[in-house]
Amino acid sequence: MASLEIPVRPARLFVTENFQVTTWEELKPLFDRLLSQEIRSAIELRNWLRNRSELESILSEDMGWRYIRMTCFTENEEYRNAYQYFVEHIQPNIAPVADQLNKKCFESPFLDELSKLEGFDILIRNLKKEIEIFREENIPLLTEISTDTQKYAQLSGAMMVVLDGKEMTLQQAAVLLMSIDRVKREEAYRAISVRRLKDKEELDVLFSKLIELRHRVASNAGFSNFRDYMFKSYGRFDYAPKDCFNFHESIAREVVPLLNKISQERKESLKLDALRPWDKAVDTEGKPPLSAFIDGNDLTEKSIECFRRLDPFLGQCLSIMKEMGHLDLESRKGKAPGGYNYPLGEIGVPFIFMNATSTLRDMITIMHEGGHAVHNFLTKELELGDFKNTPMEVAELASMSMELISMDHWDVFFDNEEDLKRAKREQLEDIIETLPWVATIDKFQHWLYENPTHSQEERKQNWNRIFNEFADTVTDWSGLAEAKDYLWQKQLHLFEVPFYYIEYGMAQLGAIAVWRNVTNDPKKGLEGYMNALKKGNLTTIPEIYKAAGIRFDFSRGYINELMTFVKAEMEKI
Repeated sequence: MASLEIPVRPARLFVTENFQVTTWEELKPLFDRLLSQEIRSAIELRNWLRNRSELESILSEDMGWRYIRMTCFTENEEYRNAYQYFVEHIQPNIAPVADQLNKKCFESPFLDELSKLEGFDILIRNLKKEIEIFREENIPLLTEISTDTQKYAQLSGAMMVVLDGKEMTLQQAAVLLMSIDRVKREEAYRAISVRRLKDKEELDVLFSKLIELRHRVASNAGFSNFRDYMFKSYGRFDYAPKDCFNFHESIAREVVPLLNKISQERKESLKLDALRPWDKAVDTEGKPPLSAFIDGNDLTEKSIECFRRLDPFLGQCLSIMKEMGHLDLESRKGKAPGGYNYPLGEIGVPFIFMNATSTLRDMITIMHEGGHAVHNFLTKELELGDFKNTPMEVAELASMSMELISMDHWDVFFDNEEDLKRAKREQLEDIIETLPWVATIDKFQHWLYENPTHSQEERKQNWNRIFNEFADTVTDWSGLAEAKDYLWQKQLHLFEVPFYYIEYGMAQLGAIAVWRNVTNDPKKGLEGYMNALKKGNLTTIPEIYKAAGIRFDFSRGYINELMTFVKAEMEKI
């Protein structure tokens, strides 16, 4: 393989090369320069936007590294304090100045000239939105919310169980849910559940506080509820809550019957009188869990090869991240739960964080996060940070499509033909399980924030009502009412990134359509996928989906068409 060209930070044109983010006092003169700079032409306005983008990318990367270090080592006080310092002492000072900069730009007589250039119309649309929702009185509330969401990561990161005489993270314990020994599966499920429930009251109180704070933020900004505020904040110009309700309805009618069918087949294959929650991950033919890799290094090398086979450029993206130390993949004590790809604004090379053990799900997680990473590489050279800051419906299209289009090269992970088929089948079944869960979490969020003064008891009742709408009717939950009541607490998005979840469902549909294109014409399908990602945030979501050769559509008919394709592919395996 040719030697890797490791990216270097682009030369700074506005901020000095050796500048580092320390205190607000050190930062303020840079913002003052932007505020006082005279803009006498469209060219000068464009240069001013580049200068602002440079400063913001430096800040976003600095914040990124603070967050990465804190989540990699939640018990490290120095890392926690560094992140906390940014949240409490730097971010709150940036917010009002950012509002002044937005107004300076928006009021410029030269903005209209720029609006005719690609991407600037979207930038202006977002600028206007930011001005509309900004309220000075929300700054301390948003700071408090940031601090409180960190508590969720700390509580979750500290959750450990002892099984088979070993202390393990909940992610590691979850691997035992695939054991062919049913007693062992039940023991693991109950141990995880008991550990989660130990913190249920603390998490319930924390969540109630977050809902109250978020509702105040929305009220201050003139919205009747936090849902409507977040739709505006996320810049959801291309769809509305009613489209989410259409999505829920379509999933209930088109996907839940498939979920029931899979669950019934599972119950019959396992020859069970009752299908229990701990029977959902085990292989139906009684085979031990699939092991996709040995350790983090093995996962890295195999993922690079899988991406390289799809396209050499894709493999190179992951190779660069490996060389730069931008991968932390293995689960360990004191590491925050979950997985993410964190874009780093200045260098342009993101960081992947995850909690891998050895499972197929872990392997799919790096396919997913690797899709996000590829997206960052494809938008790296765009002129402004705003152009790279893609809508989440597009960001998740990048990641979820990669899960599916990489499947033809999964023999890198599974050299046994039967294991490979099983891995593909499990991935497709997972889609049928994921879409109803996305609908569950999203519909729950709509209810939560439409009814912000609800009691904890009402929350529990409505969680169960919504859960039952999208759950299969085969699984027996008897004796597990409390575990079911608090299942929502495991979903970090509810605590940390409210209303960021429907994107997974929308993008899952888009990903199936991309996969169908790649299946029908591999070269053209992959080109469409990469061309769509290169568009970053230069145009609308429907236009970006169109560039990939797919539709941004949640209608029952379209979902039926896509699920018919998934069923046909499952039958081929």
